[in-house]
Amino acid sequence: MSYDRYLAICKPLHYAGHMSGRFCFYLMAGSWINGFVAIAIIVSLMSQLKFCGPSEIDHFLCDFTPVMKLSCSDSHLMELVMFIFSSLFTLPPFVFTLASYTCIIITILRIPSSTGRQKAFSTCSSHLMVVTIFYGTLIIVYLLPRTNTIRALNKLFSVFYTVLTPMANPFIYSLRSKEVKGSLRRAIRRMLV
Repeated sequence: MSYDRYLAICKPLHYAGHMSGRFCFYLMAGSWINGFVAIAIIVSLMSQLKFCGPSEIDHFLCDFTPVMKLSCSDSHLMELVMFIFSSLFTLPPFVFTLASYTCIIITILRIPSSTGRQKAFSTCSSHLMVVTIFYGTLIIVYLLPRTNTIRALNKLFSVFYTVLTPMANPFIYSLRSKEVKGSLRRAIRRMLV
């Protein structure tokens, strides 16, 4: 999405040539393959751990850190692999998205008309909000050092990137449609009257 927005705003004349169906497929396939390979390696390593003690996870979902707490095996290698994978699969896309939006903001600020700037910002703001929530919580949960405060908030942050972001996506993007906005206004008026 950030590359799509970057091309549409910063290089609009090159958009059709760069964002072909084939290129979109490659972007999607690369994302899926990276995710599949990373999780397959992590699950295969975790399956070799021994678990003892309580069989309840202190979390809302079966996340890496709470499961690792239940292991009575040496988990240093697993934690190192998880940190490396988290860094490899979280930081580069985040930096790429950040660089794209930096270029987009610079380009938007150069637009002479305020209407044009407003339209360009409204196009990007919803995606930027979702990306910030998603990557911000992922980085907090998986890459920051484990302090007591962060450890206590990990459950909440995990809900943000697993539930809130996917749930908010259709809502945020559909609110840009005039028909949906009109329907929402009518529904709210009916509820209030």
